[in-house]
Amino acid sequence: MSELMNGTEDSGRRSLVRRTLLRGAALGAAVPLLPTAAGAGAAERSSGAAEGSSGAAGVRADSATLRWLGTSGWRVGIGGRGVLVDPYITRFPTGLFGPKGSFDPATELTCDRELVDRHAGRPEIILVSHTHWDHVNDVPYIARSTGARVVGTETTYHVLRSLGVDKAQISVVKGGEVLDFGGCTVEVVSSRHSRNANWSYFAPGTLNTPPPQAPRTISDLPEGDTLAFQLSVPDGPSVFFMGASDFDERAVAGLRPDVLMAAVPAGRATHRYVPRLLGALGGPATVVPVHWDNFERPLSGPPQRDPAMDLDGFVAEVHRCSPASRVVVPDYATVFGADMLPRTAANA
Repeated sequence: MSELMNGTEDSGRRSLVRRTLLRGAALGAAVPLLPTAAGAGAAERSSGAAEGSSGAAGVRADSATLRWLGTSGWRVGIGGRGVLVDPYITRFPTGLFGPKGSFDPATELTCDRELVDRHAGRPEIILVSHTHWDHVNDVPYIARSTGARVVGTETTYHVLRSLGVDKAQISVVKGGEVLDFGGCTVEVVSSRHSRNANWSYFAPGTLNTPPPQAPRTISDLPEGDTLAFQLSVPDGPSVFFMGASDFDERAVAGLRPDVLMAAVPAGRATHRYVPRLLGALGGPATVVPVHWDNFERPLSGPPQRDPAMDLDGFVAEVHRCSPASRVVVPDYATVFGADMLPRTAANA
């Protein structure tokens, strides 16, 4: 557990020792699990720990498993229990990644239930950062079909209720809550959505009451405020999940995650994004870039980069700002242990 999670001096010292060991073992290393474009070369293969090892002292590799679902989505296994973060699996086309002007905000929402079942499993908890379609589209079906508890904003609550999710399954949060789920804790952090070239973002707005009708198109889903989550597992890591590439520096100050799932920005509208983020979080032992892929391509193939995202530049900047941090560039097929070393290839 992190210092903030348990609040005791002894546990804080244990967390600091574990993080120091993690960072020392990971010094200057990066683990690319994605074929990079010719000449990219920003990440180097780690030689510090063998695949399948327990990793750094203090973190049991088998205390959790993590698999990237693309965008900012993750499937986390803790023993026999499952946690999903922003699971967007259907990944239907909207024209967003096509020629300029081909994006269609009237694209209808759709859910490939068989595909979602295959990738999502049977989660107990779903954490939703915000309500844009590439984060919440598949959540109503997963919640209805599994009975999973959904943690999200008031906007998430109203969207899910309008799409048939039982209100008893939805936990409304604002940021600042620390939720004990028995075997893991989730700290909810107020966050911010990614900025665009106009220093704004797509589809702003919140819902304080049920929408007049259930969302039908991607433009019917407002951002609805953005959250981040720090998930902590006994004998395992604390993992900070971002759903977008901006943050509230004061809200995250004092958090000390072992692993940072960091959204890659599409531009420079957010001032000194990487150094401020890594500084506020204390230079996490492992940094995992997310939300850099074309999320309209299926999970069955290798990730394709969003051309607007400078993944290599992001990795290089992490190395400059926090040279002790290990960078892991994920793919869709790899299942990681709690030490963020590859364990197995996903069957789905």
